[in-house]
Amino acid sequence: MKIWITAALLALPLPVAAAAATAPDIPAAIFTDPATDKDHPAAMQVVHIPSGDVQINGVVYIPAGPGPHPTVVLCHGLPGNEKNLDLAQAMRRAGWTVITFNYRGSWGSPGQYRFAQNLEDADAVLAFARDPANAAKLRIDPKRLVIIGHSMGGWVTALTAAHDKDLLGAAMISAANLGTFGNAPRDRLAAAMLANGQEALAGTSPEAMADEMIANKDRFDFVKSAGSLASTNLFILSSDDGLAPGTDALATAVRAAGGTKIKTLHVATDHSWSDARIRLESEILTWLEALD
Repeated sequence: MKIWITAALLALPLPVAAAAATAPDIPAAIFTDPATDKDHPAAMQVVHIPSGDVQINGVVYIPAGPGPHPTVVLCHGLPGNEKNLDLAQAMRRAGWTVITFNYRGSWGSPGQYRFAQNLEDADAVLAFARDPANAAKLRIDPKRLVIIGHSMGGWVTALTAAHDKDLLGAAMISAANLGTFGNAPRDRLAAAMLANGQEALAGTSPEAMADEMIANKDRFDFVKSAGSLASTNLFILSSDDGLAPGTDALATAVRAAGGTKIKTLHVATDHSWSDARIRLESEILTWLEALD
């Protein structure tokens, strides 16, 4: 995941230094395995989720116990080198089912990669989780679904939560606002997409990605969805990657629209939270516990 390179190439301003909130106590699920349940053991299930005219690849991390368990849909970024699987495992130890997936045209999922399709894929995964047969098989509680996304996945999270009012909550980790990227010159934006890496993406090019963002800059701007997020339990986490102004603007707009269920946190770490993984897991688990 290298979307921070995009931020640098687009000359986005760095956030004003702010004191991070005091770190929460480290939840036991981060360092302690749960009790074994021989009748309903923890498990990992490979799934193929219908989206568009293909089936995208997914993996479901199922916690021990009969369930049904509250469930997180975890969205990766562009191209998705950091998939936050340590976070997925911590959430499973805390009793949450976690669904990870690869968008169409990424990391072996069939189809051609398009930003707009990422949004459709997230909706498809949520529909998969709500299907009674899948929910029963995977021990999912379809009434307790949360979406969490990192980087571009944070953008997917914001726009998905803006129209899906049945979600328990949504969390954005170092989210990138693709709408504002669409204001950049095409050549600079294409260069940034090339720097992000293309090897994991099929059926696209840096130029095609730049053109899609430019053509959809208003539709892709998550700040414009602030009013639709005002009633959402929303957690926005930012870092020192140049993207914080975008999520700061979203937080301000959500509050201005009357949002009272929003939590924000800035931590002095890089885009991948490379030296703050325990902090990230602690913050997310503490937030999830309060939601549930």
